[in-house]
Order: sequence, then C-alpha cells, then structure tokens
Amino acid sequence: MDPPMLEKLKEESLAANLLLPKYGIVTLNFGNASVIDRTQGIVAIKPSGVAYDSIRAKDIVLVDLDGNRVEGSLNPSSDTITHCCLYRNFPEIGAVVHTHSIHATGFAQSGRTIPCLGTTHADYFFGEIPVTRPMTVVEINGQYELETGKVIVERFKELRYQDVPAVLVHGHGPFAWGPTGEKAVETAVAVELVAQMACCAIAVSPQPPVMSRALLEKHFFRKHGGNASYGQGKKIT
Repeated sequence: MDPPMLEKLKEESLAANLLLPKYGIVTLNFGNASVIDRTQGIVAIKPSGVAYDSIRAKDIVLVDLDGNRVEGSLNPSSDTITHCCLYRNFPEIGAVVHTHSIHATGFAQSGRTIPCLGTTHADYFFGEIPVTRPMTVVEINGQYELETGKVIVERFKELRYQDVPAVLVHGHGPFAWGPTGEKAVETAVAVELVAQMACCAIAVSPQPPVMSRALLEKHFFRKHGGNASYGQGKKIT
C-alpha cells in the first residue's frame, strides 16, 4: 500500500463527511460518506456512531472491498458493506454518500420514486430517481447490509448508474455516488433538493406532469457527456 496516497484518501473522506452537516442533509450521526482508491482497492469511510464535529482524519477507517478493516482503531460505518457492494458493481464511481435527508427519505418510506418534474432534476438525473423493491424477511435477517447493496444493484439492471447517480432504498433512505467525494455529496444534496421540490409540486397538484423527453435531454446533456456545454470547460470562439 502507498501510505501517502492513503492519507490523502482519508482527508478526502473526511472532507466529504464534513460537508454533510454543512449542507444540512444529515441529522445527529445519521449518514456517511466514503471514497475509494481503485488502484489499491481501499475504501475510506466514516467511523460508526462518531459525531461529525469530532471526526478527524486519523479517525477515518480504511477497509478493503470486502469490508475488512485494514487500518484504523475504530469500527467503520454500519453501512460499509453496502458501500463496498456498490464499488464492486459500479466500477466507475469513486465515492458513495448515504443520508437520511428528510424529503428524500420521505419518498423512500413511501416506496415512491422521485419523479422528474423540472429542469433542476434533469440537470443531475436522466429521469426519475428510482426506489428499490422492499427487502424480504430472509434478506433483512441475513446479511442485511450486503443485501441492501444487492437490491440497489438489482434495481440498476436496466438503468445506467452513471446517468442516474442515486437511488432510494425502500423504507430506508437515499444513496448517491460520484467520481469524487465532493461530487457525491453534491449529488446527495441534489437528491434532497429535487425531493423537496417534488413534494411542493405534489402538494399543489397530486399528479404533476412529468417533464417532456425533449426538455429532459436538453438539460441533462448540456451538463453531461461529450457535448456538454455547461460551465467553463469549453472556450467560446
């Protein structure tokens, strides 16, 4: 293992975790963020049950892709095995964030997807944010955290995790991911924001119209893909 790179990994994980309370998408100790070093197969994740305002880089726990602790004196997050399952099955992601943010969790507890109703949603997600099926009693009473990851992966059999970088676990809450810790947190914030917007729209109209395919494609692809035009990546000629 490369110790300097692992220290950098712990710092990135710490920074991502500290952004969660900053953006108001975690309460108490709910939620966690992890990042992965793909070259070394090491995941850096929040320690279980430790208050955000007391976490330091030395507290971040390093585990392998099976969730076995390789460095750190504290226990890793109880969701570690779920994170590892996502890393094994979604090879292009570099970070995972799990929260119990209020509006997104409300959709998860209702067993409802978050519909794509407007351009803010389409800027981040190419369609609705899906919800997993309910877990079976056998799954719940078995390897619960692993089975949680498996139902997420199952839900994406016909979806591109790159285009819809988030999911609602039925009765539980949202998971989001991205290429970096910072980007995964941004996506988790976006999940909560569009969930809140959807709640407002549903309150005004119980069956608000889903946005058109043309508008969805316009907004999503101007920020994603090879022809993206949003931001300062391309020079104006």
